[in-house]
Amino acid sequence: MLQSASPRREGGPHESEDGTYASEELLLRETVRRFMTNDVRPAEEGLPHDAYKLPKEQLDRLQKKARELGLWNVQSPEEHGGAGLSLVGQVIVAEEAAKCRMGAYIPACGAFGFDPPSVIFRGSQAQIEKYARPAIERGEKAFFAISEPSGGSDPARAIRTTARREGDEYVLNGTKFWITAANESTWGIVFARVGAEKSREGITCFIVDMNRPGVSHTVIPVIRSYAPFELHFENYRIPVENRIGEEGQGFQLVNDLLVHGRVPYAAGTIGVAQAALELAIDWAKQRQTFGALLADRQAIQWMLADSEIELRAARLLVLDAARRADAGQDIKMESSVAKVFATETAGRVVDRCIQILGGMGVAQEMPLERWYREMRIKRIGEGPSEVQRLVVARNLLGSRTR
Repeated sequence: MLQSASPRREGGPHESEDGTYASEELLLRETVRRFMTNDVRPAEEGLPHDAYKLPKEQLDRLQKKARELGLWNVQSPEEHGGAGLSLVGQVIVAEEAAKCRMGAYIPACGAFGFDPPSVIFRGSQAQIEKYARPAIERGEKAFFAISEPSGGSDPARAIRTTARREGDEYVLNGTKFWITAANESTWGIVFARVGAEKSREGITCFIVDMNRPGVSHTVIPVIRSYAPFELHFENYRIPVENRIGEEGQGFQLVNDLLVHGRVPYAAGTIGVAQAALELAIDWAKQRQTFGALLADRQAIQWMLADSEIELRAARLLVLDAARRADAGQDIKMESSVAKVFATETAGRVVDRCIQILGGMGVAQEMPLERWYREMRIKRIGEGPSEVQRLVVARNLLGSRTR
């Protein structure tokens, strides 16, 4: 099994073969690249342009090999059945796993499994054994529900869903928005308000079983085929043993996990943009216009050069945030910097690549128009660019209120 790609380090120079990665990190990257090239991308051939899942027999075959490679549920702790990679390791996998048609939202077409919401590992051992471990073993999805119609950019103070204690149960009422995989999950994590109004202190974290009465879901059509859902709870009863932590600890339990989650999220957008750039380079070296290759046109050369420069900068910002996190540092500001720069860079790069391909760039024969739509969402998900800039500004000006 592949071990954590980046051990915790206490600062100092980072020795590597190419100035960016250590030897064990390069091994991880090459392992994922080979798997993507030889196994994952060929499995996508013949699928509809906007497909977001493989046929079961193909997915089973890929997942079996991923388990053998030690790349199963890379974010989940090894003692609970995952690969237990460091944040740097997760970043490396996220970038490479995004380099397929559905990779922006289904990394490696689902070959590496679907990590359960990481807050579950802050629950009791009984909760982990009942929910997390079976989901990891069986390759099942679980949802994470914090955003609401009242405002997803301020997830704690915006929460209106309530959980009222009645004996050995809580009664849940409210609506969650933009919930991925709600239709495919047997359980998920829900944050609700118990008591205190409009403050983070009243937020509590619960495990919700989808097979109990009082919960329904409705698809929310968006610009990508892999649509999120609205979850509605009406007098839904949660056993007390399904509460994670104590009352009022919900946001405290998850805040640093949200911060860390932005880093592999950003890395995935770099992977999509890098794949787009490689496609555009190949096109420019073959396509002739007015008697010359596109590659000989200075306008095209500069578009390719700008894209390469920006992607290198984005990658270094993401790696810097990940290395700091693995060293035990607070990365609130670094993760926001990386998230803004990587997602906005990816959008620009994909846009340039479409321009280079011209009409073919928006044809469904190529994945670029799909990536263009999906990259647009990335500037909103996991905290929009404007909120991340606010985080950076507050850190620069000395405010630590967020």
